[in-house]
Amino acid sequence: MGTMTLATERPLDAGGFGHQHLVLDGISWAFYERLLDEIGDRPIRVTYSHGSLEIMPPLPEHEIAKKAIAQLIELLTLELGIPRACFGSTTFRREDKGGGLEPDECYYFDNAPRVRGMKRFDPAVHPAPDLGIEIDITQRSIPRDPIYADLGVRELWRFDGEKLTVLHLLGGRYHPAHASMALPFLPMAEFEKFVHRMLGDEDETKVLREFQAWVRLLRPE
Repeated sequence: MGTMTLATERPLDAGGFGHQHLVLDGISWAFYERLLDEIGDRPIRVTYSHGSLEIMPPLPEHEIAKKAIAQLIELLTLELGIPRACFGSTTFRREDKGGGLEPDECYYFDNAPRVRGMKRFDPAVHPAPDLGIEIDITQRSIPRDPIYADLGVRELWRFDGEKLTVLHLLGGRYHPAHASMALPFLPMAEFEKFVHRMLGDEDETKVLREFQAWVRLLRPE
C-alpha cells in the first residue's frame, strides 16, 4: 500500500449532531475491501476511486429524499406489475476499474432475473444495475459518475433537493435525458412533483394514494 494521507476532514457540528466526512489518499484496494468488511451493515457510505477513499455517514435529509423516491418507484412497479429487483445501497465494486461505491438506491428491471439470489455483486457474473439513484444534497469530494460509468450502470437519476435529473450512459459518460430508459412511459416532470410532495408537509400516505391513482393511468402498452 502507498502512503496514506488525510485529504479532507469535516468534524461533527456543534452538539455532535452533524456528520464526519473523511477523505483519504494512497489507499490500496485491499485496504478498501477490509474496511468494507469491518463496516458491515452499518449505515456508512464508502466511495473508492483509484486510491482515494471517502467515508460519509448519511444525513437525515439525504435519507428522507432517497426513501421518498424509492417508495414512489416501488409503488409504481408494484401497481403496474413491472418485474424488478431492488438492491438498495449494496456495494458495487470493480477492482479492474479501481472503483466502488454504494448507490443511494438501485434497481434491476430488464436484468432482474439475472440477479435473483445475488448475495454479493461479482462483475464477472452479474450485470450492473439498470438504474441508480443519487441524492446530491450532501456534497461529495470524490466524483461518483465515473465510478457508475465504469460499473456500467446505464441510467442515473440525480436529485439535488430541487431538481430530478435523468442521465443516460453514452460513450462512457453520462448525458442529460428527458425520459427514462428503465421506465420510458413515465412522465418525469410529473414524477418529480410527487417527489416534492413527499418531501413537503403533506401526509405521506395521502400523497402515495394519489400517486397510485395517477400511476394506474400510465399502464404501458
